[in-house]
Amino acid sequence: MQEFTIEIGQARIAGWRREGTGTPLVLVHGFAGSRLDWEPVVAALPGDMSLVAFDLRGFGASTAEPGQPFAHSEDLLALLGTLGLADADLCGLSLGGGTVLNFALNHPARVRRMVLVSPLMVGWSWSTEWITRWKMIGRAARSGNMPLARQLWWEHPLFETTRRGPEAARLRAGIDAFHGHQWVQDDQRPERPEVDRLTNLAIPTLLVTGSRDTDDFRLMADLIGAAGTTVRRVDFEGAGHLLNLEVPERLAREMAVFLR
Repeated sequence: MQEFTIEIGQARIAGWRREGTGTPLVLVHGFAGSRLDWEPVVAALPGDMSLVAFDLRGFGASTAEPGQPFAHSEDLLALLGTLGLADADLCGLSLGGGTVLNFALNHPARVRRMVLVSPLMVGWSWSTEWITRWKMIGRAARSGNMPLARQLWWEHPLFETTRRGPEAARLRAGIDAFHGHQWVQDDQRPERPEVDRLTNLAIPTLLVTGSRDTDDFRLMADLIGAAGTTVRRVDFEGAGHLLNLEVPERLAREMAVFLR
């Protein structure tokens, strides 16, 4: 793996690149995570596959300047340009899924194929239950009680199946390492609802979901699957949200077949 750091304005984006064959696959992690979250999947992907993984702005080893508006998809565009990639295959988990979907709708010529894993959608109208829990976490973080905010995030229904599985310790360690700044202030620029643009999706897409994911994410996946004419959906029975940790080998197998 070749480590890299690129500068985008006052932000620094950290990641790694593995040279291989075929179109490079860029892996984008979820909220409160980092590129380390892909390790179980990378270990199960073909060893000759060209890969790029990076930490989103403000997560992991990447930095963000407080008060500077940005969009994760624009950072992804700058990343591809800096790495000299005219196009790429994209894979995003949760927030990362929303990032690559937004990128693909904005820059379809830069994407060959796309894998969405438990994706969210930009501009989503969240359920009352989700908003209530999110506000509880935010209040704890803004009051300076970050341990409580992390505990509430750990206890979120989003991670119910992962907490019961063999990768629970990895999930817990990742949450404990998360600084939580985005719970206090998130500088992402507002975007128009993505659901209004889904019919424009024409890129071959693999949509991978867990049957026990939360209602919000299940509904988003249903809408993506129904609106995109080039979307193939695989639903893992009994799995939850973090398929990269719960079923990494199965996820890697589906990805490798679809991309090659």
